[in-house]
Amino acid sequence: MNNVQYSRASDVPDAIRLLAADPGAKLIAGGTNLIDLMKENVERPSRLIDISRLPLRDVEDTADGGLRIGALVPNSDLAYHPLIEKRYPLLASAILAGASAQLRNMASVGGNLMQRTRCAYFYDTATPCNKRSPGTGCSALDGLNRNHAILGTSKSCIATNPSDMSVALAALGALVHIAGATGQRTIALTDFHRLPDDKPHLDTNLGSGEIITAIELPPRGFARNYSYLKIRDRLSYAFALVSVAAALELEGNAISEARLALGGVAHKPWRSLEAEAALHGQAATPDHFGRAADLLLQGATARSQNGFKIELARRAVVRTLMQAASATPQSQAHKKIA
Repeated sequence: MNNVQYSRASDVPDAIRLLAADPGAKLIAGGTNLIDLMKENVERPSRLIDISRLPLRDVEDTADGGLRIGALVPNSDLAYHPLIEKRYPLLASAILAGASAQLRNMASVGGNLMQRTRCAYFYDTATPCNKRSPGTGCSALDGLNRNHAILGTSKSCIATNPSDMSVALAALGALVHIAGATGQRTIALTDFHRLPDDKPHLDTNLGSGEIITAIELPPRGFARNYSYLKIRDRLSYAFALVSVAAALELEGNAISEARLALGGVAHKPWRSLEAEAALHGQAATPDHFGRAADLLLQGATARSQNGFKIELARRAVVRTLMQAASATPQSQAHKKIA
């Protein structure tokens, strides 16, 4: 049994102070990922800092017409929040596509951003894994890699980011608010997660001793022409083989604005400004959507078992954009339970 100290932070500065005092400490809110990692001896924190009672549970309007979401808002509360359902339904759809209702009730917004890969080798401490133990090698490169990344990979790691919520946030252009000992800063969601390069053990650009305090959504929510499609091995409680967040603004049948992000294919949500720009001014047709998909997937590299993901992703992009253009978003078959 591993000895673990426990502290409860009274406010954000206290949480930052506790983190700075113990480099081996980990923050815990809902614990839906961290507890699993501790059970498997993947994570062995010296201290758990409980932040579940910090005042970070508000969803409030920003001065420019966007929304600021506290880092401790539970996923379920966010998905069913009236302002999210009305103004950012793409985000609600992505959240409801993930995990089970019980997990969504516990998982926090900040914790969702910080969850770690579900690569089987990462969880198996008997196998080499650069993400878990830097410098030991990547077992997935020549092993079981059906679920692994096709974009942004490196010789060190081909793991994928598991978050559904992050894919929608990337497409929407969300910002991440961060606090640390040196003050506060804001980073784009698309820059928050890292590609593996030669340091796959670093999932994000969150600095040592820093804490996520909020997510900010811009005013534009694409509330009409949007869709989130998640393709997985079974209908529910499974991570994405490929997921697509698509949002459009249309003038007649012409596209005036496009947003497009992929999940399940890279170490981070995968968004391409080039693919989005290629849709600007074009008619909402399968041919133009196929061209955008090709741009989004350029540079995709297959391993021994995951080559199917490239064509799967291309078709998924076209399908999701067609659903967005016709204002018929993908149904996630989830209902609110009172």
